[in-house]
Amino acid sequence: MAAELSTSINIKEPRWDQSTFVGRAKHFFTVTDPRNVLLTNEQLAHAHKIITDYRQGVVSPGLTEDELWRAKYVFDSAFHPDTGEKMILIGRMSAQVPMNMTITGCMMTFYKTTPAVVLWQWINQSFNAIVNYTNRSGDAPITVNQLGTAYVSATTGAVATALGLNALTKHVSPLIGRFVPFAAVAAANCINIPLMRQRELQHGIPITDENDNRLGQSTKAAQQAISQVVVSRILMASPGMAIPPFLMNHLEKKAFLKKFPWMSAPIQVGLVGFCLVFATPLCCALFPQKSSMSVSRLEAELQEKIRANHPGVERVYFNKGL
Repeated sequence: MAAELSTSINIKEPRWDQSTFVGRAKHFFTVTDPRNVLLTNEQLAHAHKIITDYRQGVVSPGLTEDELWRAKYVFDSAFHPDTGEKMILIGRMSAQVPMNMTITGCMMTFYKTTPAVVLWQWINQSFNAIVNYTNRSGDAPITVNQLGTAYVSATTGAVATALGLNALTKHVSPLIGRFVPFAAVAAANCINIPLMRQRELQHGIPITDENDNRLGQSTKAAQQAISQVVVSRILMASPGMAIPPFLMNHLEKKAFLKKFPWMSAPIQVGLVGFCLVFATPLCCALFPQKSSMSVSRLEAELQEKIRANHPGVERVYFNKGL
């Protein structure tokens, strides 16, 4: 009879070493696996039960270590790490590749007319707003008013950038025009993410010591977390929006696409999808999910509080969001 699984496995942390890029990449290839979108509510509930039981020291009969880790990643793919709530399906990291390949592919195919630019930038920012809200850091609620402000501002910024650059690029190479959607997405990310997470910038995010003991809320930690997310999101979009324009510019001169112009969108979507399968996990892995900073970089009053109550603590840790 097989020995019962040990209850000492630390499933609060990822399976792979998060201090290395390779370890983080393995972790995010699992987290962003598009197949997780297809999981049923019963499968999610089963994984939820395995993980909550295990955290309480209860091991499901016959459970192996591989099954435990699989349940942990199914659990993490669908439930928010801070609030524990089930995340909106299209806001989960596992939905990033199928959703982004469709939206980005269409943005880069239909970029020449004003109605098409407005429509696809609006769809993209609507999706981004859902992702940013779903993957926010901390357990702080965001009001409908804050949500609306962030959404309208980011959509306006993206559309204005795209239309402005489209006007500027009318008299230059068509290849340059193909990069307009990328510039619009980069500008929108710089607006959307900070606004969607403005409550964190105002009130701070939870910070802990290395043993997960909560030490307070920090706006400085929120600034670092959000800036890292903005950088990784822009880089995440880069391969899918920078490589296909060169290929499509070449392909559209060939007889095949001249004969079947309707194939342009599916080919573009496929190229973007191929890039995103790798770019999404690799760019998520640029910074540790459990980010950290020195106590000396925190707000002065928080530094004093930590040094008075926890004199041995030199670094604090926090969930940066995605």
